[in-house]
Amino acid sequence: MAKEFEMTDIGLMSYYLGIKVKQGEDGIFISQEGYAKEVLKKFNMNDANPVGTPMECGVKINNRFMEEPTATHYKMAKRILRYIKGTIRYGLSYVSSSNFDIVGYCDSDWSSDLDDRKSTTGFVFFIGETAFTWM
Repeated sequence: MAKEFEMTDIGLMSYYLGIKVKQGEDGIFISQEGYAKEVLKKFNMNDANPVGTPMECGVKINNRFMEEPTATHYKMAKRILRYIKGTIRYGLSYVSSSNFDIVGYCDSDWSSDLDDRKSTTGFVFFIGETAFTWM
């Protein structure tokens, strides 16, 4: 490509589209710490107490909350921000490995959607020490 196009080497990538990238000899680590801090600042939640889960167990909501939000919806949104506060330094780590064992996990909520009774399924596969997630 360098023969056809003028190119400049600007070194290793450190930040791209709101994603912080750390590259080293042992692998690559990516996170959205900067973006998460901006969101917390925007909603004045910098000093919020962190929580370990984004939602309380067993909470169900329906699709009409955008038209008729209640105090419960405000409380749920605030909890999500508190979860972000507690996971602000989380990210994905990609490391080189000769271990190619594949381990998979899945979960389903068994048609618990209040509006259309559809199921939500999530699964994750680990290949060696790297995780790939689809939901």
